[in-house]
Amino acid sequence: MSDLVDPSEYESLYLAGIQKFNECDYYECHEVWEELWTEYQGPSRKFYQGLIQAAVALYHFGNGNIRGARKLHGSVHGYLEPYGAYYLGLHLNQFLEAFDICLKEVAASTEDFPKIDLDPETLPEIHLDPPPPTTSGAADE
Repeated sequence: MSDLVDPSEYESLYLAGIQKFNECDYYECHEVWEELWTEYQGPSRKFYQGLIQAAVALYHFGNGNIRGARKLHGSVHGYLEPYGAYYLGLHLNQFLEAFDICLKEVAASTEDFPKIDLDPETLPEIHLDPPPPTTSGAADE
């Protein structure tokens, strides 16, 4: 596939946020990506914002704030879909599908305070293609 990104171009905060996301530490993930998003002024700005929204939606869901999770669920699609099926190493269609499966009951709910339990088996993960280089240090920080 010729449109794969060069893994050496991944931002260190992008990778750090992905690690926190995959550890289900959504609050810390949001903090890391927000640091990247705040300073970033390029074409990926709304992409990063969409990932932040996804992390916060999952954070809210995990804490029982179904209304907040539902509100953010829709905005994630709005931010990420314009980037197409693949962006910055992330297969967006697969990510959004997993995200939607996890929040399926949340998105379908019409109540303000429904009781919906998070199913850990459905939590989305982010795996980049190609994967980031496996180096032990972040020399560019």
